[in-house]
Amino acid sequence: MHGPATSLSTSVSAWLLVLLCAVSGAYCLRRAGRAGDGAAAGEAAMGFGMAVMAVPLRLGGGWQAPVLGAVFCGAALHALWLLRGGPHHAHHLVGSLTMLYMVLAAGPGAASGSSGHTHGPGAGLPLLTGLLLLYYAGYVVLGGARLVTVGGTGSAGSAGSAGSADGTDHTDGTGAAAGPAEMIRACRLAMGIGMLAMLLTM
Repeated sequence: MHGPATSLSTSVSAWLLVLLCAVSGAYCLRRAGRAGDGAAAGEAAMGFGMAVMAVPLRLGGGWQAPVLGAVFCGAALHALWLLRGGPHHAHHLVGSLTMLYMVLAAGPGAASGSSGHTHGPGAGLPLLTGLLLLYYAGYVVLGGARLVTVGGTGSAGSAGSAGSADGTDHTDGTGAAAGPAEMIRACRLAMGIGMLAMLLTM
């Protein structure tokens, strides 16, 4: 149950998580560039930050914690700014603060950890970690259900329900209707799964 086979399995899983987060970040960045969507820009930063955190290399130097901390502090401030548009942006703030929490829990020695991520096993506050696990487990389940529902209604129905009179998308939680609703939801679901996987290593 241990040894090279387990290490290989952990490494493959970690690199798959890196790929998942990086692809999600790239899609959000493309949306942000094409539509000037500030929420998508924040999601892109989250996706790329999660990809860096998931890299299973012992890079050393202790640069990850301060760099990622600065990135997620900026993302949290950006999420607070987005909250002016309504409470449907609250998930961005929760995500940014969750990533910041994981970086702080990792500490300066995170780069030499043995878990395959920048934070070591057992780090953080058990109660807070448990609450965040419940939050993201619920987010993933609800997000998957909504994605299936949107896919079942057809592209025409989803396009008609995604927009509103002021051009914002209140059904997907970002206030932006850039891109197919299914892809936007799939992107968020992928990042939710990535967040859940990272929290499970704590």
